[in-house]
Amino acid sequence: MAAGHNEDRSAAGATRRAGTAAALEADSRGVFLTASRGVLRWAGLGVALMALIAAGIPGSARAQTAADSAAALDVVPLDLGEIPPDDVVPMAAHGVEKALEALPGAITDILKRSGVPGAAVAVVYEGKTVFAQGFGEREKDKGVPVDTDTVFQIASLSKPIAATIAAIQVTAGVVKWDDKVVKYLPDFTLASPYVTQNATIGDFYAHRTGLPLAAGDDLEDIGLDRGGILTRLHLLPLDAFRTSYHYANFGITVGAVAVAKASGETWENLAQRALFKPLGMASTSYRYADFLERRNRATLHALVGGRFQPLYTRNADAQAPAGGVSSSVNDMTAWMKLVLASGRDGKEEMISRAALVPALRPQAFSGPAATLDARSSFYGYGFGVGVNANGRTAVSHSGAFALGAATNVQFLPSANLAIVVLTNAGPVGAAEAIASQFMDIAQFGVLHRDWYALMHPVLMHYYDPAGDLVGKSPPANAQPARPLADYVGTYKNDYFGPAEIRAEGGGLVFHVGPGHFTLPMTHWDGDTFSVAPRDENATEGSLSSLGFVVKDGKVVSFTVDYLDANGMATWSR
Repeated sequence: MAAGHNEDRSAAGATRRAGTAAALEADSRGVFLTASRGVLRWAGLGVALMALIAAGIPGSARAQTAADSAAALDVVPLDLGEIPPDDVVPMAAHGVEKALEALPGAITDILKRSGVPGAAVAVVYEGKTVFAQGFGEREKDKGVPVDTDTVFQIASLSKPIAATIAAIQVTAGVVKWDDKVVKYLPDFTLASPYVTQNATIGDFYAHRTGLPLAAGDDLEDIGLDRGGILTRLHLLPLDAFRTSYHYANFGITVGAVAVAKASGETWENLAQRALFKPLGMASTSYRYADFLERRNRATLHALVGGRFQPLYTRNADAQAPAGGVSSSVNDMTAWMKLVLASGRDGKEEMISRAALVPALRPQAFSGPAATLDARSSFYGYGFGVGVNANGRTAVSHSGAFALGAATNVQFLPSANLAIVVLTNAGPVGAAEAIASQFMDIAQFGVLHRDWYALMHPVLMHYYDPAGDLVGKSPPANAQPARPLADYVGTYKNDYFGPAEIRAEGGGLVFHVGPGHFTLPMTHWDGDTFSVAPRDENATEGSLSSLGFVVKDGKVVSFTVDYLDANGMATWSR
């Protein structure tokens, strides 16, 4: 969700208010919601829709809020009748053929309804690519069409690819899923000495170490690199080890870095040698610089003022294993075939079943069922896992950058079938709807619901503004601020690093991080100011307090509310 920048901007991750938003990962979906101090982060986008997809093709989808209450999405279950002896409902006669026939029209319709400028879609069936096509434009209003070689930033779809690479190394005997990370990263630490010494590569890939949701994404937002972020994760509070689930891009990044260290290579070089080159994925890379070198590449489109606009770029190198892949659907089909073939590339076994199956089976509850008649959703090692209403295991993941990308892949292993959808616009449910509509028809022979109408409202909650001052106005009788010079200075923070309050243009600005992250401050009331974040951690209308603490007439500290999800956003003199 990512895994989410995050991979996604999530980290990766924009902050969102809790409401009924879902942690997709689709990301990457009943739908699992995680809230902290009333906000959601884009990091979960990779897995949330998966619970919708896995729990409802067709069936009931449910949302679990932070308070563990269930909110039905009014999806009508389909009576599938008696389950046959093999516990799996047979595929509809000619279902895949019908789904392929309907696919171009469905894509065109959903792109039109959503306003997404461009997409590329591919289907793999019984070891062959049976559909691959581009739709729309690489950049809005430029007239250059998307084709099957157009390279997209795939965001959290990078996570199952990272798991595939790790499984290759497990097969080669370089690492084991159960190897402790400190075996390869001896200087790495977390808040708990026990977790530090016992957390495995698999624990990090399954988001079950106890790291909080979107851990480290806020550091990526202010410009820290991968090393700077990983060395600060020990400052974050941990939830229960191996019994909690919190989607975190930099958690998977830790696991991947350990695999790379064991291999004696950088992660980017390992991916190229172990997976991309052997499969002929010549347009695929974990390096943002490689993406920029592709002439046939898709432009990101962010949703601003209700319209998709090509405004931003997104460099996800810091969290590359979790969100930094760029690829085309032609390349992605090679990877999908490898997964469906249980790790075989033709006659060659690249991945043993013993290494691959653990990644594609449940390792953590990503969406525990909230009612007796709901299905739970799970996370493996970099893959989302669930069981469809027809009894078939489904494997999937979504990816998203709020700055302008949304992707989805769905595998139906029992039918040797998979679909991937890459789009060049922020997440609005289009990618998931295209893939889910295809899988609906392929399994049942008919379309049971309007998947875009179901998923679009859920995704749109990610665009809710963030901050404790959203929708509020300064008090009519606001107290005056102190002389601005009283607030100016450098303040310390172990997690984010030092920050400066500067006097500029007759007012104050908040400045932090090596990325020169700067927010203008507006007086609100007394020693409280407001800031309006303008990165992927907050959308239009976001408004947060920046409140100073004064002792004995001197300003001693300040807290930025929207950055304080984990209690880390207080700076002191």
